[in-house]
Amino acid sequence: MFLFAVFIGMGSLIYTENLVRKLKVEERENVEMWAEATSLISVSDTSQNVDFLSSIIDNNNTVPVILTDESDSIISARNFDAERMNDPDYLKNNLKKIKEKNNPLLINLEDAHFNLIYYKDSTILTMLIYYPYIQLGMIILFILVAYLAFSSSRKAEQNQVWVGMSKETAHQLGTPTSSLAGWIEILQHKHPEISITRELALDVERLEKVTERFSRIGSKPALSSENIAAIVSNTIDYLKSRTSSKVRFIVDYNAGIEVVAPVNSALFEWVLENVFKNAIDSMEGSGEISVRIMETEKNALIDISDTGKGIPKSAFKKIFSPGFTTKQRGWGLGLSLAKRIIEEYHNGRIFVRNSEVGKGSCIRIIVNKDKF
Repeated sequence: MFLFAVFIGMGSLIYTENLVRKLKVEERENVEMWAEATSLISVSDTSQNVDFLSSIIDNNNTVPVILTDESDSIISARNFDAERMNDPDYLKNNLKKIKEKNNPLLINLEDAHFNLIYYKDSTILTMLIYYPYIQLGMIILFILVAYLAFSSSRKAEQNQVWVGMSKETAHQLGTPTSSLAGWIEILQHKHPEISITRELALDVERLEKVTERFSRIGSKPALSSENIAAIVSNTIDYLKSRTSSKVRFIVDYNAGIEVVAPVNSALFEWVLENVFKNAIDSMEGSGEISVRIMETEKNALIDISDTGKGIPKSAFKKIFSPGFTTKQRGWGLGLSLAKRIIEEYHNGRIFVRNSEVGKGSCIRIIVNKDKF
């Protein structure tokens, strides 16, 4: 579409430039005729010739001209701004500009004296020169608007597919999760001595949260004032028992700290899990993950650092794009989903604070503490 717009614009430009050249020649000829009539009228001895020559002069209603004497003193002018014609500076400035563009026409007078006629392109010719550029700009603007509309429509369609898939996933998970919860409850009632049932119950509870998360995609989640530090701690405790013993979690904040912000706890836990799992994958199941929580007057900040492979600077933004992954398995949606939850639902930010290839990375999450 862009090439089509350029083709139309270039065609219009070539045609218009050809037309402008012809009109310039015609205007030059008209001014020459005007100059000739001005020269002859002073020596004409019949009223008929005078009337004819005067009509030639009067018929120039488009080309701006300035008549000067030998010393470039302005004698008269035509087809300039009528309201400013009495301003000598206005005509002098126009004369200066005209001298830079067109050569004057000479009018021979008696006794070897002469006058000069300076002229510039008519308003219509000037407008015609710029017309193809304006036309090309309008075509490109139209193409740009059409592209943005198409892109928005495509994004809306993708969102509909995403929402539909998410709700269907939630629906499919709902039945077996409820069934598992029931069986675990029976198992705990009949065999309370089996300690593993507690962990199974936690996993089923997590499945219920996952189902809830998927069911909420596409609708604006309800936010409530929650202790960010408590959510982080709970997520770490859950992952510790389900992660390799070679992964060490280092908590760089007080256990009883309270950093309150409006969040949806289920979705915020999902963000933390995705960031933690990405860090674990980066370390290939062995290393340290450090978590630091800070707060300012307006924001809560969470830094999650790992000792993994690191991220090249060129990929700082790419890792949050859907489909981007360095793993052989997976869809590359984890961090993309985390970014969407933080930025669209919590009015916050998530980004790579710093990273060094071979040494590790730090992901920072910023959440606005004010309700919005």
